[in-house]
This record gives sequence, structure tokens and C-alpha cells, in this order.
Amino acid sequence: MTTHKAVFFNLEAWAEEYLQKNQALAEAGVEVGFVNGIIDKNHLAADTNFDILGTFVDSAADATVIGALPNLKHIATLSTGYDHIDLQACTARGITVSYVPTYGENTVAEYAFGLILALSRKICEARDRIKEEGNFRLDGLRGFDLMGRTLGVLGTGHIGQHVIRMANGFGMKVIAFDAFPNPALATELGFEYKPLNDVLAESDIVTIHVPYLPSTHHLINAQNIGLMKQGAYLINTARGAVVETDALVAALQSGHLGGAGLDVLEEEGMIKDELFALVTGHAGEHDLKTVLEDHVLVDMPNVIITPHNAFNTKEAFTRILNTTIGNIVGFANGTPVNLVKTN
Repeated sequence: MTTHKAVFFNLEAWAEEYLQKNQALAEAGVEVGFVNGIIDKNHLAADTNFDILGTFVDSAADATVIGALPNLKHIATLSTGYDHIDLQACTARGITVSYVPTYGENTVAEYAFGLILALSRKICEARDRIKEEGNFRLDGLRGFDLMGRTLGVLGTGHIGQHVIRMANGFGMKVIAFDAFPNPALATELGFEYKPLNDVLAESDIVTIHVPYLPSTHHLINAQNIGLMKQGAYLINTARGAVVETDALVAALQSGHLGGAGLDVLEEEGMIKDELFALVTGHAGEHDLKTVLEDHVLVDMPNVIITPHNAFNTKEAFTRILNTTIGNIVGFANGTPVNLVKTN
């Protein structure tokens, strides 16, 4: 039996234990190892003696990382998105890449509605007022009902479908945009597909559930954000770069948008590790204007920002681990599954 070594970066202790105890990996001849921290071009692996890389979206397997791993044959990303992996560099080296097609449709959808409810009912402001001031007054805390409001859903895949079902439960009207509409789904769930500009113009709340692709880069931008209703809210639990930060900040500062709930940001990696970037001189590789605008968003009272946390339940992460185990076992046995097209 051919043996393999898989090294995972930046996992929690319970996830490491879960993988260590997995019998399927052992039976496939896969030894597992762990590194406490991310891997990217500024955090290269000290020990490169492994052929399978297990990574999440907080790492970045770019050409530098791939070039520094001479034995690498497979990357198993513990995520649905794979924009943190240089697919061209993988193709050049013959490295295969697997991903997790689905794991948390309901998980992310629930989180999106958590952000919607926190904004519509001013839950964060109410909590902070009591915690910080001991103030139980209601002035300034009046919100609005979701029933009867129009929810615009961008992307009607697995997550978007769960969002629509939840919106139906709240008595909302749903309209949606998708590059590949599914008329049967629209009939089943009772919503209407419309062009993107119409969804933006007619929705009280817009929630984003599209993958990050070249075609969705800055899908919400300076040219179309002004089409949104005065006082509308924007929710993003997808990828930060789907929204042009400069346009979002301007729309919020002008009062055109009522608020935003953001689990993702452009340049969120830089925000998380900006001290390292500044000390080592790598800050110039990032869009510093966007980084500064991220800080502006953090300080806005009508914006809720969370740390890319929508996926993060025990149930969802267990599903991620189980799918990743299957992906690695498939690679080890010569029957790969859930491969990303790298060319």
C-alpha cells in the first residue's frame, strides 16, 4: 500500500483529535499531522515532508506556497470556496484539489438571518446599552418587522434556498437573482427571479449567497449600489470581494443604506494579521485603502461585522471534516472525488 502524509493547518484541538482517530484515513495509509497556524507565502511550512495539504480559507496556497512544497500532490480545502488556492500553479505541477461542495446550507442561512434580525431589531445596540451603561430605556431602539418586507436573495443555490424557506416563514416577499435561474425552484418556494438591478431596486434587504468568481467580483459596486432602496440593508455571508468596499462605505456614510451585516470583508486576511504585515513590510501587497475602509465599517454603529463565522457550528464543521476525509481517502485510493477543475 502506498502511504501518504496529510498535514492540516490551523485546526482546533477537537478537530485534530477527530482526524487522528479516523479509521478510514488509517486504512487508506494516510498519516495525519498538524501545524498550529496558517500557511501562506509569509508563513511557510517548516517541515515540507508531506504530499497532502489540508487547508481552510484563512490560509492561502499561492504559487509561493506550492513551490515550497516539493512533495505536494493534493490539496484538500475544508471549504466550499477555493479562491485561496492558485489553481494555475496546481495545474502546472499536476496537483489535484478537492473541496467540500456542501456542508452548511442551513448553517450559513441561519447566520444570515441572525444578522438580519440583529439589524432590524437593534439587538446589538440594546445589549451594549445595558452592558456598558446599565441603561434600559427604549429610545433609539425601535426596529421594523420582517413580515411584509421584500428580501432580495442573490444566489439561489443550497444556501440561498434555505434563506428563502426561512424568509417564507417570516412572511416576507422574496425576489431573487441567479446567473442560472431555476424556474421549478421558484414555483416550489414561491419566489420570483428578476434581473440583478431590479432585485436591488425593489428589496428592503439584500442578502448575498453567490460564490466568489471573476464574474461575481464586485457584483455590488459603485455603479449599482445606488439602485438600492433608501434605507435598505445589505447582508454578506459569502465572500468580501463580492461587494466593492469603497461603494459600500460611501452608501452607508451618505445614509443611502440603512445598515449592513457583514461576516466577510475585502482584505479580511490583512485585517486579521495587519501587525505582522506592517512589521515584515508585506502591507504594500494589499489594498491599504480597502483595509482602512474596513476599519471605517467596523466603527459604524449601523454595521455589524463578524469574523467569517457563519459556517462555524459543531455540526457543520463535523460535516466538513467527514467530507474532507472522504476526499483524502479517495485521493489515496486512486478514486478521487469532489475535485476542482484546475484548468
